Amino acid sequence: MHPAAIDWMILGVYFAFVLGVGVALKRYMRTSTDYFLSGRAIPAWITGLAFISANLGAQEVIGMAASGAKYGMATSHFYWVGAIPAMVFLGVFMMPFYYGSRARSVPEYLKLRFDEKTRGLNAISFAVMTVFSSGISMYAMALLLKLLLGWDFTTSVLLSALIVLVYILLGGLTSAIYNEVLQFFLIVFGFAPLVFLGLKDVGGWHGLAAGLRQVAAARGFAPDAWTSTWSVMSSPASNPMGVEWISIAMGLGFVLSFGYWCTDFLVVQRALAADSMQSARRTPLIAAVPKMFFPFLVILPGMIAIASTLHGGASGLALPHKADGALNYDMVIPLMLGHYFPNGMLGLGLTALMASFMTGMAGNVTAFNTVWTYDIYQAYIRHGASDRHYLNMGRIATVVGIGLSIAAAYAANRFNNIMDLLQLLFAFVNAPLFATFLLGMFWKRTSGHGAFFGLLAGTAAAAAHHGLTLPVGSATGIQGGWIAVLHPYPSQMAQNFWTAIYAFGVCFLITVAVSLATRPRAEHELKGLVYSLTPRLSAVGERWYARPAVLGACVLAGAIVLNLIFR
Repeated sequence: MHPAAIDWMILGVYFAFVLGVGVALKRYMRTSTDYFLSGRAIPAWITGLAFISANLGAQEVIGMAASGAKYGMATSHFYWVGAIPAMVFLGVFMMPFYYGSRARSVPEYLKLRFDEKTRGLNAISFAVMTVFSSGISMYAMALLLKLLLGWDFTTSVLLSALIVLVYILLGGLTSAIYNEVLQFFLIVFGFAPLVFLGLKDVGGWHGLAAGLRQVAAARGFAPDAWTSTWSVMSSPASNPMGVEWISIAMGLGFVLSFGYWCTDFLVVQRALAADSMQSARRTPLIAAVPKMFFPFLVILPGMIAIASTLHGGASGLALPHKADGALNYDMVIPLMLGHYFPNGMLGLGLTALMASFMTGMAGNVTAFNTVWTYDIYQAYIRHGASDRHYLNMGRIATVVGIGLSIAAAYAANRFNNIMDLLQLLFAFVNAPLFATFLLGMFWKRTSGHGAFFGLLAGTAAAAAHHGLTLPVGSATGIQGGWIAVLHPYPSQMAQNFWTAIYAFGVCFLITVAVSLATRPRAEHELKGLVYSLTPRLSAVGERWYARPAVLGACVLAGAIVLNLIFR
């Protein structure tokens, strides 16, 4: 890339604005609630856009484009199957428990529903996951800076960490939320022209489909393997993702999807910042509408890039190889920006990419500092201190979390698709946690002992499955097989889906067994925490089209239509 003065100017204006938001909000950060939960005063349309933007980090923009190149249109399952149904379920069924309980975090809800040890286990595992997830964002940012400035990986990682540290220290969650809204629009307007120019270059959808048929033939798959979603899911050997419909439906559509969207504090925190119960319930439903159309924004660039690369880079666009000879799919977006965007437009595209990094990293950092301060530090290290003390500890946790993320960025460098690593993290943490939530919210007999030992067993099952399996062509270690290789998977994503299924299943069974053998909490203690013991929310005064159930049904109908069109 060769940015001109106008490109640097656009980037400079963006950074000045982002830091300005932090400076402007610093004077409002008087209490820990202001810093960690924005005083629960943000309207629904802002929390809705922040909800989707917190997920629209560099992991998604770079990772989904990489998956589009590696797996084709089947990557859309992460949206139409692996996101929309779970987001609707969160808004309609789960937000009343989260928001109504006045819990400050997901681990704190687990304390209210179960006991202290269940909260502690989830708080520690979630803190570890956010550090790794933030590290993935940092790694993606380092790729951009290395390509843009030619800096080495370490310099790029350190600079990228500094960028987010400043504005989160100043403005807390509120600064993150308002910047996420800005970043949402930057990402949309920055990448939409990229898709348009890429499609135009390859001859539109029909030209792209023709190129992808040749890609499929070169890889030994059916002609529509890169352009279809469900029709190539009859067996793992029939598609590049190496999965069949059952692992998509169960591993992704049920376990990983609901486990992430319904229990991950990173996104739930945005809804908890809403100004009312109604706003909190609408937050994920508002976010689901643009979420349905993001495959066209982030997956298509990867499909365009792989079609060009397998043609020998005839259009001048070809993915590079890593040191081990594998294609570096993570370079899809940076390379396409440099290839298609002229000066001026390049500045906008680079700003959009920078925004995606800052969104993802800031989201993880704000979730980490909240869980560390409330659910670990206050609960186990320094109970009963002043609110000012916890506010200061939150700022210290921000610095420490970013420092740990730097180390995690180096682990991400071992994967040629960061989305593979991200789904592996979710399989370890969110998959068993969803089984705990499902039983806890809808079965009043679930006990604290059952939840704790179920979570332990589910995480252990994920570790055992990962340690006994290895994707074909992968090195033993962080990608699996560190115990023994009893089963090879055709892809890292297939391994992730089945790791999640085993983690969920074991957690579910152990939780049920232990709960039946132990004493549950008294029913009067579970009001507002269990579905059958909680009064239904009244819809009086709400227009019929604004009710969560109606909004959710409309969103689900849209997702079904898209699945049928691209089946």
